Amino acid sequence: MELAFRGRVIEWRGPAPYYFVAVPDDECADIREVAATATYGWGVVPVEARIGEVAFATSLFPKDGGYLLPLKNTVRVPQGVAAGDEVAVRMTVRL
Repeated sequence: MELAFRGRVIEWRGPAPYYFVAVPDDECADIREVAATATYGWGVVPVEARIGEVAFATSLFPKDGGYLLPLKNTVRVPQGVAAGDEVAVRMTVRL
């Protein structure tokens, strides 16, 4: 399953700051259709994603009926991406 969307980067401040892009509702609905097949536990869904020139593998976190795409510093920093920025995401759910 391949998806493309735009989203705003949000920062969650915990013991260390974490950055995420919320997956839009329409794409979340598509992901939910295959989530039971794709998840390896706790509702997380493995994906391969691309923001700009940086491709990376991670897992979507379920949150409030939707999903969050985590962004590590190795993804954000080379692209100059910060909290509040809108980014274009290309993503493939790994089944």
